[in-house]
Amino acid sequence: MTTTNAGRQATAAARRAVRHPMMDRLTRVGLACRGVLYALIGVLAVQIALGGADEQADKGGAIATVAELPFGSVILWVMVAGFVALSLWQASEALFGGLKTLDRVEAVLRTGVYVLIVFTLLSVLLAGGAASEDKKSQDVTAKLLDLPGGPLIVGLIGLGVIGLGVYWARSGLTKKFREDLDTGRMSPGAERTMEKLGTAGYLARGAIAGLAGVFVVQAALTADPDKAGGIDATLRAFAATPVGPWLLVAVALGVLLFAGYCFGEARWRRT
Repeated sequence: MTTTNAGRQATAAARRAVRHPMMDRLTRVGLACRGVLYALIGVLAVQIALGGADEQADKGGAIATVAELPFGSVILWVMVAGFVALSLWQASEALFGGLKTLDRVEAVLRTGVYVLIVFTLLSVLLAGGAASEDKKSQDVTAKLLDLPGGPLIVGLIGLGVIGLGVYWARSGLTKKFREDLDTGRMSPGAERTMEKLGTAGYLARGAIAGLAGVFVVQAALTADPDKAGGIDATLRAFAATPVGPWLLVAVALGVLLFAGYCFGEARWRRT
């Protein structure tokens, strides 16, 4: 057997494993868990706008909220399994999915995000807590700024995050997300609902990513890692605009609508 044939067989075996019916079910569980996280982030963001949130409005805060529920640890272990499945699925899409370059990059980024969520879940389950995304972002930014050419590196990352925000907003406006849905299995009503949820949700995600990217660019220009922040800091910044907390409420509602889209994805997403 040649090395090329062995590689092809290994690739085929990996793709079969990821597409096994059990993995498909776990992936859909993961998509539903993703919806749970976004729903909790949206609720926490609304509470921030109204002045009553103690938890961080990010994935860490959402996971901490789940941990406090009855049988919270059981739910978190289910979420671990779901996000591991999502990580494997997106990694396989990046490696073997035959995607266009931009879609492949998005799959790689999603894999990284899902892996980080798995680590956050395990930190809460095994260590009783996890650092906030704001602190993580600032720590990583500080380390990057200390590198030769660090401000340039951080600035490019910030521009990349802004570009991701533009991409998500464009996906919402053009309804590109429909390409990921098995519309043949959807009723006309479900299709219309998913279009509305996806449009609003992707626009909200685009706005959050865009502002987060602006903060990273500011950190690069000022060489101040504290300028960078995660989802929580970005959402709080919306409340600090001249529009006041109502802009944050609008963005939070968009996040909640995206959570609804994620629940729909759990049923109709092509995997």
